[in-house]
Amino acid sequence: MTQRISLIDYGAGNLHSVHNALKAVGAAVDVTADPDVVGKADRIVLPGVGSFGACMKGLDAVAGLVEALEERVIDDGVPFLGICVGMQLLATRGLEHGETMGLGWIPGEVRRIEQTDPSIKVTHMGWNDVRISQEGDRSELLEQGEAYFLHSYHFMPEAKRDLAATSSHGGAIAAAVARDNILGVQFHPEKSQRYGLDLLRRFLAWNP
Repeated sequence: MTQRISLIDYGAGNLHSVHNALKAVGAAVDVTADPDVVGKADRIVLPGVGSFGACMKGLDAVAGLVEALEERVIDDGVPFLGICVGMQLLATRGLEHGETMGLGWIPGEVRRIEQTDPSIKVTHMGWNDVRISQEGDRSELLEQGEAYFLHSYHFMPEAKRDLAATSSHGGAIAAAVARDNILGVQFHPEKSQRYGLDLLRRFLAWNP
């Protein structure tokens, strides 16, 4: 039986590229914000482009969507992938243009990358290393390599076990977080060529 992937359309994601990347690895994708469709999904992907506050506002604006996501992901345990700001929304709160409460699925907060070295630019943009974290090893999903990043804020999880991978940009920053059936990646798999497609293949096969 073909698995159905819900790619969440809430006005804040790079849907076309993510959709194409998922199709390229053989996924059957529903681009949707319909809580009823989300409630029947076998896997869920939440993209996100822009500011934390605007993305969370867009998610909250769709009646019943957050509740459907929580029921399917938290209660039913279906595999979930958050991409870029979609990953950041997993946090307790974001501190971009004020404070905005997130989904709170992985405790932590999203802060601006500190410019500790004048040679380090914020925004963090372009290809960079992805290094697997020893405390939060998710080698069934992630591997060492290079991926494409585009962000100025980064996720700071409270627990080391939730930090699945790091990258370096003026210091270590979260490249991926994970807890139970939930994976979030700061980089863009849909822009990361073979590395990104391999990640999506593993996500489709993941049975947490």
